[in-house]
Amino acid sequence: MTPALTLVCQIPELAEHALRISELLGINMTKRIPEGAEFILSLDAKGLSLCKPFDKSVGDLCIDFTDGALTWRRQHGGGTGQAIAKAVGLKQKKNLTILDATAGTATDAFVLAALGCEVTMVERHPVVAALLADALERAELNPEVHDITQHMTLHTGSSIEYLKQCAPNSFDVVCLDPMFPHSGKQQAQVKKSMQFFRDMVGKDEDADDLLLPALEAARYRVVVKRPRKSPFLNNQKPTLSQEGKANRFDIYVNKGMKD
Repeated sequence: MTPALTLVCQIPELAEHALRISELLGINMTKRIPEGAEFILSLDAKGLSLCKPFDKSVGDLCIDFTDGALTWRRQHGGGTGQAIAKAVGLKQKKNLTILDATAGTATDAFVLAALGCEVTMVERHPVVAALLADALERAELNPEVHDITQHMTLHTGSSIEYLKQCAPNSFDVVCLDPMFPHSGKQQAQVKKSMQFFRDMVGKDEDADDLLLPALEAARYRVVVKRPRKSPFLNNQKPTLSQEGKANRFDIYVNKGMKD
């Protein structure tokens, strides 16, 4: 948890909802931005967002499944021709059950749900999980988007512990996208709001420990998203890799898919 993180809510009608969030996260709630605060959570009519209130060079980070970029991607992004769809195997088999064990902002999870998958998300950082929960709740107000997000389920806690409790073959595919230290060149390509998100969350020091339990939980394959030039997770060579301009999908096949 980020030290001294405070939830700021300036709308009286949302005070009860804000109180529930603050109690869930174990943080203080106030109507005013604390002086000198590096990060705050802000709850307003647009939803819950993570902010750097005294740094105007970055925007707020709010997860919104109804935003223009995701809408465009859903409608014109290429369907099962998208990299994540090909990596999980949607060309071979439809209606997959997916475990996204490192959910983050859940962009890939939403894309897969929009393509007909049932997606279970696990997020261990409580602030990120709160942002996700808020986004899922707001999505219920948009019937078209809710048709997708109702196929997304969120669990808060350790992905490693969650995976260890799964029975073998619990999911068709397990997806891993652990936070990884980026080079200066890569960092420059990332939106500033995502940069401070990474600063707050930190890198996943135990990412290597995810691979073996993920392989146990996956019926068909484990898909690991990595920066293109990064080492293999747990130094274990994948069955195959699918490279893009900035990222790479390492695919560990347990067995082939058949419709």
